[in-house]
Amino acid sequence: MPERKIFAGPKVRRIRNALALTQTAMAKALEISPSYLNLIERNQRPLTVQLLLKLSAAYRIDLDELQGETAGGLGELKEVFADPLLSGELPGDQELVEVADAAPNAASGMIKLYRAYREQAARLSDLTALMAGEGRAPVATGRLPLDEVREVLERRSAYFADIEAAAERFTNGLAAGTGLKDWLKNEHGISTRILPVHVMPDLRRRFDRHSMRLFLSERLSAADQAQEIAIEVARLALRPEIEAALEDLPLSSDEARRIARFEVTRSAGLALLMPYGAFFLAAQNTRYDIDLIRARFAVSFSQAASRLVMLQRPGAAGIPFFLMESDAAGHVIRRAGALGFPQARFGGNCPKLAIHAAFQEPGRILAETVAMPDGSVFLTIARTLEGPVAEFGERVRRTALLLGCDAALRDGLVYGRSDVAPVAIGPACRLCERRGCLSRAEPPLTRPLALDETSSGLGSFDFQ
Repeated sequence: MPERKIFAGPKVRRIRNALALTQTAMAKALEISPSYLNLIERNQRPLTVQLLLKLSAAYRIDLDELQGETAGGLGELKEVFADPLLSGELPGDQELVEVADAAPNAASGMIKLYRAYREQAARLSDLTALMAGEGRAPVATGRLPLDEVREVLERRSAYFADIEAAAERFTNGLAAGTGLKDWLKNEHGISTRILPVHVMPDLRRRFDRHSMRLFLSERLSAADQAQEIAIEVARLALRPEIEAALEDLPLSSDEARRIARFEVTRSAGLALLMPYGAFFLAAQNTRYDIDLIRARFAVSFSQAASRLVMLQRPGAAGIPFFLMESDAAGHVIRRAGALGFPQARFGGNCPKLAIHAAFQEPGRILAETVAMPDGSVFLTIARTLEGPVAEFGERVRRTALLLGCDAALRDGLVYGRSDVAPVAIGPACRLCERRGCLSRAEPPLTRPLALDETSSGLGSFDFQ
């Protein structure tokens, strides 16, 4: 059996320095030459099993210290360099391994700086939301292109008039019995093929211009495969309307416009799958029952809910919903609104919202009324969403979606029970001053902490 080779030069150097040994002295104890030890310390030669045993015998060193993985700081360093600000700085993990190995104190300092940066960014974000809610100018911050696109789309209506009209003209012009997949083949010679996981392990879809084939992953549900086909059709058939919509968005860079093009094309794909007029009538006739709607159009819960947010045609407008999707860790993946996402009024970051409870009951729709500190009341509908099919041993990607609207409109919805008292929530823990909240995760920015040795409140943080 070949020897297992371990490169741990910086660790050997730290051990030698801690023992105040010269390279010559340590090399003599290990029965190797000083030049060979020098190569080991510079990671140009490996530590063999025999050398590990000699190190352990000569200096009573725990072998796990040398054989084990790099200190736990490596995982945290990976998190630091996964941040969008630094994601392109390193070609791989080897440099991180070397930093964590050779300079653990410097690595620890880097991690502390990054945590402080994230904490200050979170505080600044909350402060900006607080100032915006009071009608004051937000704090100026540098934004990444993705953040810029999200902010622009969250603040405007999810309805694109020209795209909706073009999508209806397109679907009305299709011959009877002709679907979007047939149109791709007949008009552009693009055939569609489902590929197994081992052939396309990392992609949802891929268009091959040389063979004129659209490849879709077998991981996708039938509804998700239909959406990918619709996106390809929208990219070809609705390009002028999509480009015109992009021109109306206040974006500052080509990268932001590229990201926005994908998001707008995705919306156009939904408009092709669920044409406005037919979808609007179905929504009204079912009292916005999402399960009935998605069955009628053969789409997913997520697709039907996203389409409801887009119903704002003058003279044929639906209930002005807003939407938020989050993962189990509370990371917000997307926000949208028929009139823009109501960030100032609703917030969406309260841990008491049903979107978080939905993970405990996958697949079940949770409908409840929530009340904000300023008296605003909303009806919310939450449900988990399943991602692509996972292989055995692979963790399923599960997110949750929250659909909301003003509670005054709940009589028009199948979910609008009025006999249940609203749940008292807040925009976010840092901005909420509700006392005695069992779900509070952070103290409010607007109040000083109340530290009293003789008493303590029900919440995790007491404040004045």
